[in-house]
Amino acid sequence: MESESMKEYEFTCPACGQQIEINGPMRTAILSNGCPICSASVGDDNFAPA
Repeated sequence: MESESMKEYEFTCPACGQQIEINGPMRTAILSNGCPICSASVGDDNFAPA
């Protein structure tokens, strides 16, 4: 079983459209702090398994 830190996600910002591949800890940080590019608020639906 993969740990959360090993899981990969594709993040797509709903505001600026930026797409980046991230891991579990980065996903948690983006959910808390917003898009790393434009700071827009994001939700679970902005992440897909990579």
